[in-house]
Amino acid sequence: MRGGTSTSSAILAAVSDTAQAAEQLGRRAVTNSVMILAARTVSRVISLVVVIVLANALGDANYGRYTTLIAYSGLVAVVGDLGFQSLYTREAARNRAELGSYLGTLIVFRVVLAAAAAVVLAVALGLGAGLPSLIVPGCALLVATAYASLLRNTFYSVGRAEFDAIAIVAETLIQAGLIILGARQHAGVAYYVWAYTASFSFTVVYSIVVIQLFRLGRIRLGLDLNLIRSWLPLALPFALTFFLTNVYFRAGFVILQQLRSFAEVGWYTLAYKPFEALQFVPLAIQTVVYPMLGVYFVSDPGRLKLAYERFFKVLVLLGWPLTVGTFVLVHPINQIFNRSGEFAQSEPALRILALGIVFLFANSAFYAMLNATNRQGLNAWATGLATVVAVALNLGAILLFGYLGASVATVVTEAALCAFGWWFVQLRRPELRLPVLRIGWRILAAGLAMGAVLYPLRGFPIILTVPAGFAVYAGAIFLLRAVDAEEWRLATSFIRRRNPVAQAAVRGGGKG
Repeated sequence: MRGGTSTSSAILAAVSDTAQAAEQLGRRAVTNSVMILAARTVSRVISLVVVIVLANALGDANYGRYTTLIAYSGLVAVVGDLGFQSLYTREAARNRAELGSYLGTLIVFRVVLAAAAAVVLAVALGLGAGLPSLIVPGCALLVATAYASLLRNTFYSVGRAEFDAIAIVAETLIQAGLIILGARQHAGVAYYVWAYTASFSFTVVYSIVVIQLFRLGRIRLGLDLNLIRSWLPLALPFALTFFLTNVYFRAGFVILQQLRSFAEVGWYTLAYKPFEALQFVPLAIQTVVYPMLGVYFVSDPGRLKLAYERFFKVLVLLGWPLTVGTFVLVHPINQIFNRSGEFAQSEPALRILALGIVFLFANSAFYAMLNATNRQGLNAWATGLATVVAVALNLGAILLFGYLGASVATVVTEAALCAFGWWFVQLRRPELRLPVLRIGWRILAAGLAMGAVLYPLRGFPIILTVPAGFAVYAGAIFLLRAVDAEEWRLATSFIRRRNPVAQAAVRGGGKG
């Protein structure tokens, strides 16, 4: 009888902890999203300036070598994680009391994983890419990134994204200072890799101090093999998804590097930079919403569907005008990056890549939903199918059209992943079928109206055309009633209150 009472108490405590987590994460969702978006925006603006400095300082061929290292590092990173990071974020959000034990075990276990990843990267750089001089700095960057990303995810598990906002800005300032210094000294590729390593090393130290100082969790270093064994089957689908995601994101870089010159890799990469830089918007929102969706799935499924619909709607609302604006204003945008004159060939690639921005944004909704609802295996399937599309398209398109073919392959792959993700979310869960046209047609119309106004203005300075486009888009959104009254209230709640009651975001009062 005592055992039954003890078990019941434990279950009640777990349910109470999960409910409390849902309440806290819901309450902080809007605040956290705004803070992370603000930090990421500042970070990306600075980073884009830094990339312009770095690319033009290195030239097209050396910039191609640098980005080749980054592409290989992204592919190998899965070995240093095996999917435990995403699983930790979800499980720590659901069970705060065990956060310190989870994190302590993963810190120790990651030593082994990081060592294995470093060996794989060394072989890949030495034999695959022909960049043996970058092995040591590349491995150092890989390890620093692995620990920084694990530790900072703690902030999202406990709904304290403001701490990562600080880390993001500090990290970016360190990178900017070191890279500008390197450009003035005409440094080689290895220097810039070490500069990024230094910034992520700062984040590692900062995160440990903040976690301990603010009692977000008491880190208990140790190696709980039972935890590793029980989590491994759950983590591997995350790992497979992460690897396949990197393959389809990086396939163009790797295949292009093998079949064409480093200069062509540089042209494609610089065109890809604005496209890649915009990933921070959906990812920043996703990092906040994902734990919340995971908790709602366990504690309040009724809130899940509406949260999913609004998450998707926000992503399309932000991604579509960026697609239209980049496509129309591609020449002045590319001129911002092409300061040395070596990257004029990036412009047609950027125009093609612009078409994929809206798909890039929307994919975050499907990715987060599958992981949050314990169906990470289906995420792996979706990503695997998209990877097949990416590799096949890149092989054919790059052979025929070089870096422009890689751009087309990227857009088609993003669209394919969207279709796969949408299908898998509602597979055997018809209540989660997303009415894409009903949610998005007004947004699409507003974006087209913006494009029609921007097209005759495309020859004017971008400092004038961007605000004009924003004004037209915002006006069209308002006139078409693309955002309902409840959604407007939620969007402005952060301004009206310091701590908005964001759980209203998943209340049943508004229309999708």
